[in-house]
Amino acid sequence: MAANNKASYSYHQNGTHQNGIQQNGHSNSRPLNGEKVACIEMCFFCFDVLVNHLNNAAPPKNPCFTNDPFPLFVTWQMGKDKHLRGCIGTFKATNLHLGLRDYAIQSATRDERFQPINLNELANLYVSVSILTRFEEANSYLDWEVGVHGIRIEFHTERGGKRSATYLPEVASEQGWNHVQTIDSLLRKGGFRGTITTEVRQSILLTRYQSEKITVSYNDYSTWRNQLTANSVH
Repeated sequence: MAANNKASYSYHQNGTHQNGIQQNGHSNSRPLNGEKVACIEMCFFCFDVLVNHLNNAAPPKNPCFTNDPFPLFVTWQMGKDKHLRGCIGTFKATNLHLGLRDYAIQSATRDERFQPINLNELANLYVSVSILTRFEEANSYLDWEVGVHGIRIEFHTERGGKRSATYLPEVASEQGWNHVQTIDSLLRKGGFRGTITTEVRQSILLTRYQSEKITVSYNDYSTWRNQLTANSVH
């Protein structure tokens, strides 16, 4: 397991449950014309979705940002130290309106590592939206850059079972890990229990990718929402 919760992004073998990555491949999605895809409104929308869900209110209307399909993650963190409260996403290119609506709820309430987020926690929450792009098959387990690439590995356990795991781009640098430490941690998180040797590392199939990440606090969201309400009155 990782040294702290910020590293707890990994892969679940069946669907989008704990650690939340679907096992049906990834997309080679790239931003059109080199333009950024992730925007602050995506985080505001995730807060809208969660707030309405926790208050048993009707879901919010579709937002105005792009609905193009991309792989994505939604991450919830809590408090000044931003400890992890949920992180679920998919490697499948998913239309952003539906994908963010779905994973905002899943990551907040269905990450099996944590109790569901409740109303009392809202004021201390942060939400991050990560749009995954530029997927490339690596030449080796070392063929990626710490702090730039997220990595997805596929490997066989000591019992012969096929497993996968991923870390988002920020994880290795936040933990102060080098390439080998990251790979070894990811193998353990993915379920490898045997001795990790150079041969084991070399047998890995590694895909590297990048992400656009936006983070917003509940305070930022609340200010934005209050401004919208005030403007609608005038």
